[in-house]
Amino acid sequence: MTDENGNLSVAMTTLEMAVAPITGGNTSTSSSIRKFYFRLVVLLLGVLGTAANALILYALVASKQHKKHVLIFNQNTLDLFSSIALIVTYAVKICNLRLTGAVGYWVCTIILSEKLVWLGVIGSVINLAIITVERYARVVHPIWSKKNVGNWVLFSAIAFTWIASLVYNAAVVFPTSSVTDGACHTYVVWKNDASKLILFIWKFLSFYVLMLLLFIFCYWRILVVIRRQAQVMAGHNPGGPGAGQSQTSQMQTNVIKTMIIVSAFYAVSWLPTYIYMLLLKLIPNFKVLEIGYYTAEFISWMYICTNPFIYAVKFIPVRNALLRLVPCVKISTIPDASVSTSTTRHKSSRSIQPVN
Repeated sequence: MTDENGNLSVAMTTLEMAVAPITGGNTSTSSSIRKFYFRLVVLLLGVLGTAANALILYALVASKQHKKHVLIFNQNTLDLFSSIALIVTYAVKICNLRLTGAVGYWVCTIILSEKLVWLGVIGSVINLAIITVERYARVVHPIWSKKNVGNWVLFSAIAFTWIASLVYNAAVVFPTSSVTDGACHTYVVWKNDASKLILFIWKFLSFYVLMLLLFIFCYWRILVVIRRQAQVMAGHNPGGPGAGQSQTSQMQTNVIKTMIIVSAFYAVSWLPTYIYMLLLKLIPNFKVLEIGYYTAEFISWMYICTNPFIYAVKFIPVRNALLRLVPCVKISTIPDASVSTSTTRHKSSRSIQPVN
């Protein structure tokens, strides 16, 4: 079991505690029941996220997009890892184990602290920032990007997302957690209150404020450049761009639109948690409501599990790969940019063949 304390503000003294279970050894029966059902709902959310992310990874491989978009593939891999970690973490929490010995300590620091989940979440945030910068470089500085951003850079970035997340989470959880009388106490061992505040400010600025600024700047510049390119192409080709150029442009725009939606959803889904924690830090004796805690946590975890649906709807190669799994649906009847462009190019090539 986790650290039991009826005062929720104590249990949420850091950002991590905003997504740790509400604790209370003397909680009422109704509160315990609500806690049980909430954990069960999150566990089911993890099952949904696992199935959805696994399906998207299959679609990326089936459409051979995992080689073209390795960072997006890594993004979904991290979300799949987080979803599986949600299942493991909340299954153990529901069991309400009494922890003893070295095994109990590791269960506390790795599972009950939710660090397995956060390993995937933080890695996903870092990877999302890398995707944004990579898309920015590819569109705004294409010559520099083609020359300097090779496969080794992308795979190094993927390794960095996992290693950086692992190091950060380990540095936070191990010094601040302990097991006492069979109970897991996470994020409660601090040298002073200043260290807790510094950690929260650093995490809030690094993983939310700076991320938002990065999204806004990079995607704004990307959209400006794409619009300018479209105007230039229209001026040079009054009859419209060539089929090959059109298909490449549409696929590039499709990827960018998909990632803009994913980034916007990240900003929206984590906003309640950060607002809650800001109020907790800025307002003395701020009363943490149970319903507010549950709502903020649930919305945060939804980010992990609903991302696959964005790719399924917006990312054309993934959507087509998934539609092929449906026996009664023919891909040729589904209008989309890539299919129509490919058809146009095929017809054009036939029309210029010499007549015997």
